[in-house]
Amino acid sequence: MIECLKTLCAMDGVSGDEDRVRTWIQAQAEPWADEMRVDPLGNLIVFKKGARPAKNRLLLCAHMDEVGLIVTKVTEEGFLKFDFVGGVDRRVAIGKPVVLGPDRVPGIVGLKAIHLVSREERKKTPKTESLYVDIGASDREAALKLVSPGTYGSFVTQPELFGDGLFKAKAIDDRVGCAVMLSLLKEELPMDVTFAFTAQEEVGTRGAFGAAFSVTPEVALVLETTTAADLPEVPDHQQVCAPGKGPVISYMDGGTIYDRGLFELLRDLAEENRIPWQTKEYIAGGNDARAIQRTKAGVRVAALSAAVRYLHAPASVGSVADFENMLNLTRLFLKRMAQEVGT
Repeated sequence: MIECLKTLCAMDGVSGDEDRVRTWIQAQAEPWADEMRVDPLGNLIVFKKGARPAKNRLLLCAHMDEVGLIVTKVTEEGFLKFDFVGGVDRRVAIGKPVVLGPDRVPGIVGLKAIHLVSREERKKTPKTESLYVDIGASDREAALKLVSPGTYGSFVTQPELFGDGLFKAKAIDDRVGCAVMLSLLKEELPMDVTFAFTAQEEVGTRGAFGAAFSVTPEVALVLETTTAADLPEVPDHQQVCAPGKGPVISYMDGGTIYDRGLFELLRDLAEENRIPWQTKEYIAGGNDARAIQRTKAGVRVAALSAAVRYLHAPASVGSVADFENMLNLTRLFLKRMAQEVGT
């Protein structure tokens, strides 16, 4: 699964521009899928038959998109003004390399030189409008030959293993969920499952609503990441979770109160099978579950997440063991759900 995750994290797929990621996932899924379609929002919806028929019983969901930027203007001097797509922390974007558009034009996120910054300005996080991307163009005309307004930009980070079982890459949120679902697609399943690789989660869980509306599941399990905030300077009461302590089973976050029965089922499965697990110790964040839960007459939802440091940054960090345990716990969840089909 890690090699699959490395490939996925190296791809560019900012919200609304998921085509390359979706095309690759589609090619990987095709040999194993019984049905597959792309909806108008860009979601890839894959259905696979299992040992027990239950066509609309269960939906597994993970989003393909990542945070990034989009060009809004090209200056006379050849610099690019932009806005962020999704919740990017401006403090960590300055000086970072990016690539723009399908040709992956290289650039650097720049800011006014430090010697021109006043004391008051140094105390504040720079506003987005004060940033620019430098692509090395001599003037506007030269820049427009490479990039135009509306062009997407992605951060550049080499995915790699490091330290004590850790993994570093951009877009771990939520390519790890996609990697888990691709692994499951290649296996014999205990019941029919629909897999939704969703678009535009980072800009308001837009894709998931359409996917859930068309699938109309009874139960949905969202495979995600969540912010860790386990650094030394963070007070204990503000630390959410930590990489290496197991998958995060959520009972509540900023967008969803999860189905209590499904939360307890995942918890009990982890305990029974000696899979380390944790839950959020600080209520924060949100994911596709909030859109899925409110679809039509309502859907029972659960979330299983990997704790990730530096979420929405040019490089994030997670635990390989947590990723593997997400896959293991999801397998167990499918088996238990299959036992309930028809009862």
